[in-house]
Amino acid sequence: MRHGNKVNHLGKKTGHRKAMLSNMACSLIEHKRITTTLAKAKTLRVFVEPILTKSKTDSTHSRRVVFSYLQNKDIVSELFRDIAPKIAERNGGYTRIIRTGHRLGDNAEMCLIELVDFNELYSHDESKKTTRRSRRGGSKKTDVVQNSEVSTEETTTEEVVQDAVEETTAEEVVQDAVIVEETDTVNEVTEVEVSPETEITTSDSTESSEASEESSEEEKKEE
Repeated sequence: MRHGNKVNHLGKKTGHRKAMLSNMACSLIEHKRITTTLAKAKTLRVFVEPILTKSKTDSTHSRRVVFSYLQNKDIVSELFRDIAPKIAERNGGYTRIIRTGHRLGDNAEMCLIELVDFNELYSHDESKKTTRRSRRGGSKKTDVVQNSEVSTEETTTEEVVQDAVEETTAEEVVQDAVIVEETDTVNEVTEVEVSPETEITTSDSTESSEASEESSEEEKKEE
C-alpha cells in the first residue's frame, strides 16, 4: 500500500519514469503545451516547475543542473533564452492543467498542460483597462463621445470645403483682374494708334467739302 507516499510511479520503473518525464519536459518547453493523461500531467508539473525556477538565474551552475534533468542542449538554451525572461516576475505556478475529457478505449482522463505565460487567450493585460464602466449612464457617455467625434469630423470636412471654395474664388478674382488690365492696355494702344488716322481723314473730308462749295459758287457766277 502507498499510504503517505506522494510519488506516483505511473506503473513504471525508476529509469523509465525519469526518462519519460525528461522527454515530456523537453516537449513542453519546446511546444509550450502538450496533451497527456491527467496523472502524467500532475507528475510532470512537480518535475518541471523546479527546473523553471532554476532557469531564472542564468549561470553555468544552473545550466549544468538543468541539463542533468533534461539531457538536451538545445532545449536548455531555449529555456534560458526565451522562457526564463518571461517567467522572471512569476513566483511559482508556471504551468496550467486544463481537463479535456476521457480517452476512447481505456477511458483515461485526458488534459492539456501548458505554460501560463505563453497562452494569449487566458492572459489578462491590466494596462489595457483604461476606463471603468458602470451601470449608470455608461452607454450615454460613450454615445456622447462618439457623437462629439462625428461632429468634429464633420466640422473639419466643412472647414476644408470652405477653404477650397475661398481659394478658388480668390484665384477667379485674380484672373478677372488680370483680364481687365489686359483689356485696358489693349484699348489704350488702339486709341493711340487710331487717333492720328482719324485726324487725317477728317481734315481731308473738310478740304474736299470746301473745294466742292467753291466750285459750285463759281458755276453759279458764270451762269
